[in-house]
Amino acid sequence: MDQRRIDQIALEAAVEQAEKSMLEGGIPIGSALVDRDGKVVGRGHNLRVQKGDPTAHGEMTAIRNCGRRRDWHTLTLASTLSPCAMCTGTVVLHRVPRVIIAENTTFQGREDWLKAEGVEVVLVNDERCVRMMREFIAAKADLWNEDIGR
Repeated sequence: MDQRRIDQIALEAAVEQAEKSMLEGGIPIGSALVDRDGKVVGRGHNLRVQKGDPTAHGEMTAIRNCGRRRDWHTLTLASTLSPCAMCTGTVVLHRVPRVIIAENTTFQGREDWLKAEGVEVVLVNDERCVRMMREFIAAKADLWNEDIGR
C-alpha cells in the first residue's frame, strides 16, 4: 500500500474520532495511529471534558489505546489538529517518525519541535477539520481556552 493511501486511512480514522467527541459533548479533536500496512492500531479522541482529565487529548488517548508496543518507530500518527507540547512530547518520546496534521489554522501546536526531532510532518489543511474547530471555538470559546491552557 502506498504512503498516500496509508495517510488517508489514518486521517479518516482521526476525523471519525473528532466527530465522535463532538457528539459526546467534548472537544472535536481526534487521532489515530496506523502501521505500515495501513492497519489502524490505535484511535482516540479528546476526552478532557467527558472524563475530567486534562491529559486526555486526542493524541494521548490514541497512544494509550495502542497499548504496549515496540514498533512505535514504524507507525504514522494522524491528528485532526496540530499537536500541543504534551502530545508532541509523547510522539517524540516514542519515536513516532511521521505525523499527519489535518489543520493548524485554529491552533499552532509544536510542529517546530516535531521537525527538530526529525519527525516528518505532513500538513493536509483539511477543510472539514478547520470548519469543525472554528464552529466549536465560536460556540464554546471558554472550553477551548481551558483546553489549550489560556
